[in-house]
Amino acid sequence: MNRQDAERLLEEADLLCPAEQVERAVGRMASEISAKLRGEFPVVLSVMGGAAVFTGRLLPLLDFPLEFGAIEVTRYDNGTRGREIRWRLPPRDNVRGRTVLVVDDILDEGVTLAAIRAKLAQMGAGRVYAAVLADKDIGREKPAHADFVGVTVPNRYVFGFGMDAYGLWRNLPAIYALKE
Repeated sequence: MNRQDAERLLEEADLLCPAEQVERAVGRMASEISAKLRGEFPVVLSVMGGAAVFTGRLLPLLDFPLEFGAIEVTRYDNGTRGREIRWRLPPRDNVRGRTVLVVDDILDEGVTLAAIRAKLAQMGAGRVYAAVLADKDIGREKPAHADFVGVTVPNRYVFGFGMDAYGLWRNLPAIYALKE
């Protein structure tokens, strides 16, 4: 894809959540997470690369000490259809017996989050919480849920604020959906 194709993709996309709405959602989530985890010393794991923007906005708003790390697990590889889970960067062993907050960009079908929760349980994590910027309404039960949700989006391919479309537009301050 070239620059013109990338610009056309954005021009044809539908704006779902303006930047102001996204920022308010992040602030609200930070308050909810701080209330729930106050008094804890959690490990916060950002799911790379989609959660990078969201995590960067969220962490400075949390009012408790934390240990930060990253994991990388993917089903998409810059495509728009999920495939098998692939671990590129697994969690470190510092999760044993600890409260863990997983920060991810989107809860799509729940397969990735379920795999992350299973891996952390296998590694001996204490409690595991999940915070997602967007929860996609897919119209059916998911194998995993998020404890903290920023916005709910329709069952469309969404991008912006860390989420990508074909590897592009993670840098947008708002959330868009590809044209159907």
